[in-house]
Amino acid sequence: MSERSPLTLADGVTLSLESWGPADAQITVVLLHGWCLDRRTWHHQIAALSRMTPEPRVIAYDTRGHGRSGSTRLTSATLGQLGDDLAQVLRHVAPDGPVVLAGHSMGGMTIMEYAHRFPDEFTSRVAGLLFVSTTAEGHTHTRYGLPPRLATLMRVGETFGAGLLARSGAWRPHRAVLPALRPALRWLLFGDEYEDAALQTTIKSVGRTTLRSIGGFRASIGDQQRLDTLTRLGDLPAAVLVGDRDRLTPPPCAEGIADALPGTELTVYPGAGHMLILERHEEVSSVLSAIVTQAGSAKRTPRAKRPRLRRAA
Repeated sequence: MSERSPLTLADGVTLSLESWGPADAQITVVLLHGWCLDRRTWHHQIAALSRMTPEPRVIAYDTRGHGRSGSTRLTSATLGQLGDDLAQVLRHVAPDGPVVLAGHSMGGMTIMEYAHRFPDEFTSRVAGLLFVSTTAEGHTHTRYGLPPRLATLMRVGETFGAGLLARSGAWRPHRAVLPALRPALRWLLFGDEYEDAALQTTIKSVGRTTLRSIGGFRASIGDQQRLDTLTRLGDLPAAVLVGDRDRLTPPPCAEGIADALPGTELTVYPGAGHMLILERHEEVSSVLSAIVTQAGSAKRTPRAKRPRLRRAA
């Protein structure tokens, strides 16, 4: 059974937040969704965490301008602001005890921003990390699965389109338009195999994102560079997961994170795309549960200083 509670941030934006599990749990897990998505994309992992013994507390919320949360001003559609938002969420909803942060796509970038802007707070609170289909290098490695010249043209078109959408206000895509987006979203976000329910969840999430957020966050996402931040985080239970068919944050993005963050295990999933938390939800849930278990252990096993690459079946 979950508990829903709105949280109004310092600038007046209200986040739609949901929590599961005992309030006095030893570990709190915070799940951060991707750009143009919402907290529903984590539903498989939430179910898996609720079956753990002892059960952790789980918190998931819709980012400003996404899902059921309030819209954002264009000037606040930045990763830096999302890092500030995460800090406020932790202070108000999980002020004590160790925290495991799991981020998909923009959610992973939000975690890096939080670490960059609040390093002491991060060090004192965070006991485990999971980065899924994300990057610390903006659009450096993004080629959309296309040849370089076509990728450059697509980025120009995407950037121009994002600028137009950013000025379109707090409107959301009309539901009549969503079925037309299905082929594009399937190609861009999914790999070789996927369940139709996963694609439907993704389409519905896009439909709840304001046009201002769809376009407004694009510049910040493309510009972020946080490898240096990762190198200063120290050695803690962490994993980086990516699909080898990911057209937005391909394996080189994950490799950069794993190289920068000491002891991190990198896993590449053949045939999987960007929506790894839906496409390979059992594997992602298993990795996240293992991190939560290790984060809650009084004695941590010494970890290697170089990442271990594992190619999943």
